[in-house]
Amino acid sequence: MKDQKDQNQDAQEVVHVPVYVEGTMEKLISLSKRKGFIYQGSEIYGGLAGTWDYGPLGLALKNNIKQIWWRRFVLDREDMYGVDAAILMNQNVWKASGHVGGFSDPLVEDLETKKRYRADHLLEDYVEKTGDKSADPKGMTLEQMDALIKEKKIKSPDGNVLGDVRQFNMMLSTKVGAIQDDSSISYLRPETAQGMFVNFKNVVDSFHPKLPFGLAQIGKAFRNEIAPRDFIFRTREFEQMEIEYFIKPPKDEGDKAWEAVFDHFREEVKAFTADIGLTPSKIHELEIAPEDRAHYSKRTIDFEFDYTFGRKELYGLAYRTDFDLSAHAGMSKADLRYFDEQSEETDSEKKKYIAHCIEPSFGVDRTVLAVLMDAYREDMLGDEPRAYMKFSPKIAPILVAVSPLLKNKPQLVDKARDVFNALRKVFPGRVAYDDNGNIGKRYRRQDEIGTPFCVVVDFDTVEKDAGVTIRHRDSGEQERVDMDKLKVMLLDATA
Repeated sequence: MKDQKDQNQDAQEVVHVPVYVEGTMEKLISLSKRKGFIYQGSEIYGGLAGTWDYGPLGLALKNNIKQIWWRRFVLDREDMYGVDAAILMNQNVWKASGHVGGFSDPLVEDLETKKRYRADHLLEDYVEKTGDKSADPKGMTLEQMDALIKEKKIKSPDGNVLGDVRQFNMMLSTKVGAIQDDSSISYLRPETAQGMFVNFKNVVDSFHPKLPFGLAQIGKAFRNEIAPRDFIFRTREFEQMEIEYFIKPPKDEGDKAWEAVFDHFREEVKAFTADIGLTPSKIHELEIAPEDRAHYSKRTIDFEFDYTFGRKELYGLAYRTDFDLSAHAGMSKADLRYFDEQSEETDSEKKKYIAHCIEPSFGVDRTVLAVLMDAYREDMLGDEPRAYMKFSPKIAPILVAVSPLLKNKPQLVDKARDVFNALRKVFPGRVAYDDNGNIGKRYRRQDEIGTPFCVVVDFDTVEKDAGVTIRHRDSGEQERVDMDKLKVMLLDATA
């Protein structure tokens, strides 16, 4: 019958195009809104720059990424403890961490329009347009950036003369409580890390962990970005997945025991990128030079990704030494030393020390953007063009879509509903029921949102073998399987 043949129309040769398609960013933004991945924040009021809302599919994708991260770095380890610290913290937290005095970006003002821009971003754009690498702002002081902007006669995006480069603090401040004075000042946290440092003593007192051990957290952070850009790459509100892993301090300059821990997390970061299906050749390690590292870091590696708008930082790995715990101990007067019961020292005071820390840091939204860009494909399936998302089955918002061959045949619909409900019990939240349009249109619709598998219930299912047809997204190939084999295939794909 004709509809049965329609089911097999995609089992044809697939002709692929290069992974990165011209105009990918624009196509992703359009697809994200159209299909419910990501929306502009406050859109019906004209939006708010640097803010984005996750729709149903985007939230599912993000949650799948976070769950994989949490399993690898917390649930599958014995040395990791999860916390969820408050976003609002005592202002002294940020004074101790150095954010109040030093968390700033170089800012320059358009003298005509009074609009402000990141000086380093303007220089980066100049380098990209001209190829003049002498204007690369990395590692430059304010004075050097200011001199270069004047020397190169760089103008604002509106074509106007720029003023002097100045420092601009990026923290978003607020007032807490009924009394509006200096003591009520608080900040929306610019990073999640400090919540783990200030809870170090609490976790030690509650669980008595032995070093080394880590604290892990997934949470929101906020920065008053002057020039949010590149979709969800640089925003004012974003989410981080961070670990503060505490180790014994080196005995002396020659003690390099920390390097083994650093290398361990270096490999774990790479393993995580494989877990979520990022293409290995698009990920690069950048060893940060001493002059470009944060002042507290003894070693830093940035993991960069080849976004369509350039190679940019995706994750970071830093050896923060004892800077943070020492700073908080000094500001709060709390004893944040770790009492090492296994120390060979006989003097109890010598058994106490400030732990050092290694920090793997992951941007959730940057990860989502990398996954979206890496997954976007265009090809010819048979004689028809197709755009689809090649998500790994581990992170795809919808793993499998179930359809009756015909939605006006009760026997097919009832059986399809049975299959749908059976799969939902195994893969909660990751199974869709789709009966809108013909089979070909359903396949295209599911391909576009990255569903790896489509399952069709036909007359043979009801009258003959109780099997179903499973269609594979990437190849368009179809095969007949029974329900037990189907569940095994899906479990294997997500393992």
